[in-house]
Amino acid sequence: MMNRHIKSFTVLFSALLLGAVAHAQIPAGFRPIFNGKNLEGWHISRTTHQGTTPDVRVENGAIVLRQHPYGQGGVLLSDEKYKNFDLYLEAKIDSFTNGGIFLRSSESGIAYQIELDETAGSTGSLYGERMPVSQGAEATDLAKVWKPNGWNSFRIRMVGDKPRITLWVNGVKMWDVVQPKNDFTAGATNGMIGLQSHWTALFSPAAFDWNGLESWAPGAAHRFRNIAIKELDEELKE
Repeated sequence: MMNRHIKSFTVLFSALLLGAVAHAQIPAGFRPIFNGKNLEGWHISRTTHQGTTPDVRVENGAIVLRQHPYGQGGVLLSDEKYKNFDLYLEAKIDSFTNGGIFLRSSESGIAYQIELDETAGSTGSLYGERMPVSQGAEATDLAKVWKPNGWNSFRIRMVGDKPRITLWVNGVKMWDVVQPKNDFTAGATNGMIGLQSHWTALFSPAAFDWNGLESWAPGAAHRFRNIAIKELDEELKE
């Protein structure tokens, strides 16, 4: 009887310890913007061309994005807008998927974007979503630190009206670029954080044929946890 109680206590203590460790992964000074329980503080864009009916839910403490119906993606946006910030999150990306982390996003998903696409080998690249980017970047050292099919941490710093954007993956700096101009057509200097599931559309349910298109495999998902931000009071000069 005593051994059974001790075993039960040990299991409970281990579960609590694992939960504490997961929470502790957020760096000091960062404020969580995802509570790990529900989508409070976030909303699905109803105006993006990626799709307006994605399957977005919270599973095991993580935001999970899937296409719904298959071929149609979408963008999950933070309710709050940010200008100068450090963003931290952990992502787990299934094979044959294409998405991104949007920075200073508009409601329709116009944004600077950190690409998430292992099939294309472009994960960690800096792109523009529905706008050209004056100075792109590639995470050429990503393979040295990347954990395939596992959780990987992203830290993204963005500061300035003409933004300077810096990316770290699993604590290692990948690139640091300064845009020669503000690439937003209307000159926006703040916006929402976005998590994108890219649309694919080219799929035949009858034939279960997606024509070799590798943008998003049926049933695949992107997962995000420990999402936190540190707003910066002033632009960094170094």
